[in-house]
Amino acid sequence: MQGGEHATVECPFCHGDNDRVVDSRASGGAIRRRRECQACGRRFTTYERAESEPRLRVIKKDGTRVAYDRGKIRQGLMRALHKRPVPTERLDQILQQVEDELTAKYDLEIPSRAIGDLVMAKLRETDQVAYVRFASVYRDFKDVSQFVEEVEPMLSGRERAASSARGPEASGTRGEAGGPRDKDRPTGGD
Repeated sequence: MQGGEHATVECPFCHGDNDRVVDSRASGGAIRRRRECQACGRRFTTYERAESEPRLRVIKKDGTRVAYDRGKIRQGLMRALHKRPVPTERLDQILQQVEDELTAKYDLEIPSRAIGDLVMAKLRETDQVAYVRFASVYRDFKDVSQFVEEVEPMLSGRERAASSARGPEASGTRGEAGGPRDKDRPTGGD
């Protein structure tokens, strides 16, 4: 609620939704509010607690629902990034980005596939070896051909980047007559 807004709370006695707060005070990890119903005049108490973690549920591949567990994602990231030159701060940053994007996109239930895909995308940007490690477990590769299919786009992307960095003359071969490098080569008699 923003400043001045009033929560609609139903009276437990008459079920009216018009009440006023008579008293508020901190009570442990909550705020205790004493309310008076404007319809029946009776008083009742409510407690407000801040949610320490989102109450998200994960929909697994088999359709079962389990509580969202930040620790599971963190462990998967730690396994993928084991002995990689990625600082712990980056791991925490990835974890927070994943959670922020998931809570922005999904309300209470998140398909496990969405979590895995998002983690893979973040790892691909961060460290390709960690990405492949995570993908091999997440996608449950059955044989080497599936592994190669996952890695090929990264390798072909790297080859394209390397050839564009070398420039257009990199496509010719040295020493071929009429090749692009011949015009730059000094001639012997001039």
